Amino acid sequence: MAKLGKRTVAARGKVDREALYNIVDAVAIIKGNATAKFDETIEIAINLGVDPRHADQMVRGVCKLPSGTGRTVRVAVFAKDAKAEEALAAGADIVGAEDLAAKIQAGEMDFDRVIATPDMMPLVGRLGKILGPKGMMPNPRVGTVTADVTKAVTDAKGGAVEFRAEKTGIVHAGIGKASFSEDAIAANIKTFLQDIMKAKPTGAKGVYMKRVTVSSTMGPGVKINTAEATN
Repeated sequence: MAKLGKRTVAARGKVDREALYNIVDAVAIIKGNATAKFDETIEIAINLGVDPRHADQMVRGVCKLPSGTGRTVRVAVFAKDAKAEEALAAGADIVGAEDLAAKIQAGEMDFDRVIATPDMMPLVGRLGKILGPKGMMPNPRVGTVTADVTKAVTDAKGGAVEFRAEKTGIVHAGIGKASFSEDAIAANIKTFLQDIMKAKPTGAKGVYMKRVTVSSTMGPGVKINTAEATN
């Protein structure tokens, strides 16, 4: 086992690994432990009481964070004619159709989010094996297959975060930066938890939100009282 550095040991010493913190106290601890030389990402991990292998227990959606994500999101849009012009006007970084599909097939993927108008899905569907594993496949459930490309691009650029439960029932997401104010981070956490609650599937039985842990990129995890998610 690798020996822990002094910084890591000191950071862990500030966290009671068994305690459940309220959001305000948790954020103060997390920011205090974010001492890296770069602006660390604030990350959240939520263990849910679901089995996503069953269709009625899938958890997927999109959350528009009130304080944004703090990162620059490059958006690619599959659209033609007037919708392509609309996407460009809204701030999309890459817009195209067959030409964009060819770039993706060639491995040129200089973007973080993919949006498509409904008429483009037969083309985009052929890229499923490339976009799917990267979590970039457009989906109407999260607003990335839509005729309203202006809203989709604006949301993506403005702090919309897609979430999806993994096979083990865990949802991971980056929800801000350590440079954000404590109030801004707390607002993002609360909004994200509320949206996870709203996405509770019909097939979920027993305890839905089992554990919530928040940390900075290099800092230790801090457990949050899940009761705050339902208030």
